[in-house]
Amino acid sequence: MNPKSRPPSWLAQRAAVWSRLRDSLPTWRRGRLSRQDALKALDAYRVLARDVASARKALPGNPITIALETMYASLHAIVNREPRHTLASLRHLYAVEIPATVQELKPKIVGVWLLFALSTAAGWWLIHTWPTLVDLVASRDMIEHVQRGELWTDGILNVTPSSVLSIRIFTNNIVVTIFACVAGIFYGLGTFYVIANNGLMLGAVFAYTRDYGLDGDLLKFIFAHGTVELSLVCLGGAAGVALGESLIRPKLASRRESLEHSAAKIAHLFAALIPLLVVCGLIEGFVSPDSAIGWPVRLVIGLANLALMLAVLSGRFFKSGAAA
Repeated sequence: MNPKSRPPSWLAQRAAVWSRLRDSLPTWRRGRLSRQDALKALDAYRVLARDVASARKALPGNPITIALETMYASLHAIVNREPRHTLASLRHLYAVEIPATVQELKPKIVGVWLLFALSTAAGWWLIHTWPTLVDLVASRDMIEHVQRGELWTDGILNVTPSSVLSIRIFTNNIVVTIFACVAGIFYGLGTFYVIANNGLMLGAVFAYTRDYGLDGDLLKFIFAHGTVELSLVCLGGAAGVALGESLIRPKLASRRESLEHSAAKIAHLFAALIPLLVVCGLIEGFVSPDSAIGWPVRLVIGLANLALMLAVLSGRFFKSGAAA
């Protein structure tokens, strides 16, 4: 129908449709649309676009045309708004996207773990050969505690409550892991430094405590939380290597686009790393410093924490939850 020749009749026919559409907008704007409402909104969007075009030709500048344009703008915003993070999308993130990213990073994870292991061995050899160099990797307070025949962690719960200690620990671990990742933008060299430095420190401390017969106590302290904690730091390092590689060998048109693409995928990974680091911090704050907790309990907690990490990163934890 040509609106130029018969605008009154055209307006009368369409007025009821516009009225129903106007009444539906608040409902569509408020919350997540059902499948039926989404289809209705898309159909109304296409129809209203034609009506706006017709009104602009037949009634340019008319209040009716302006009202239709306003309604069309509102509907356009509803149709094109960003999807909300629903439970289903979160499940897809943990069950599909994160495991896919971990699988893609697997060669880099192996390489970072190898770097960490070699650095730990180098730190152990260095301090075992020249014990006086321990000042390079340990604080004076830590050294004095070891020389007195005790770990610097002994009695820590008498000074700081477990709850406060846990918050400090997992906050620090999250910062270290993020830094190990972000440092990769320096063409991977920053990540190399973070991982190698942590490995050197760990090996050096074990070598120094061994000379005083405290290496077993140190292993007992770190086992429940340390295996997973160090694995997550290395995983953050592997993500940093991927960032560096995206700059060294860009797979897209430019280094910037390659970096942005890599960073977008890696950002999903931290949705798993951060909660796991919080768990490690809680264990380190409540379990590790408690001398009353023996090796069997620590062994069970450490292995359970490791199993949790593997289940989360592989997606099995959330796939089983979805199946249930």
